[in-house]
Amino acid sequence: MKKIGLTSILILILFTSLVKNSTKEIEDRIYIISENIRSLKIQFEDEVLEYNYLSSPKKLIKHQSQYFEHNLVKIDIMRIKKISLRNDSLKITDFIEKNQVNE
Repeated sequence: MKKIGLTSILILILFTSLVKNSTKEIEDRIYIISENIRSLKIQFEDEVLEYNYLSSPKKLIKHQSQYFEHNLVKIDIMRIKKISLRNDSLKITDFIEKNQVNE
């Protein structure tokens, strides 16, 4: 009877040890994933802030006097040109093609 009791106690100790180690590994993975999510959330918030700030010309005009002291000028996007160098010659094209604006 002593052998059965001792064997069952050893089996329970081994089983508890295995469960504890497995739980520790799972907790470590959860911690690593949580840290990754946290850093990605911070990066996402920064990207959203940058998008909101840069995507609104009205906001830029609104904050122009605060931050840029009248250095910004509103311009029609169709007047912006792109300069490219091809075969030792400069080529000037529209920055945005006219068919893209209509879409």
